[in-house]
Amino acid sequence: MPKKKPKDIISKSLDAVLVDFRADWCGPCQTMDPIIEEVLDELKGKIKLLKLDIDKHPQMALQFAVRSIPHYILFKRGKILWRKGGLIPKRDLEKALKGFV
Repeated sequence: MPKKKPKDIISKSLDAVLVDFRADWCGPCQTMDPIIEEVLDELKGKIKLLKLDIDKHPQMALQFAVRSIPHYILFKRGKILWRKGGLIPKRDLEKALKGFV
């Protein structure tokens, strides 16, 4: 079975999808990884996570005007619900995402 393209996951998912625009070499991205996983675990699968390496998908970063990483955009059926860049404290991320589940 072919792997779904990020664009399809963003536009066709019935669940909210948090897209983590990142790169393997990005220290702040790695710092955010456990925070994001913890928050999404607490939301019990109500939001899916899509990690998107900007080096492998530069066109997606351009399309959504991502100029720095880490950068997070929450989508539902292709519509942007929320976006934020940089390091985000766990409490702030929880508060933002809980407003959409």
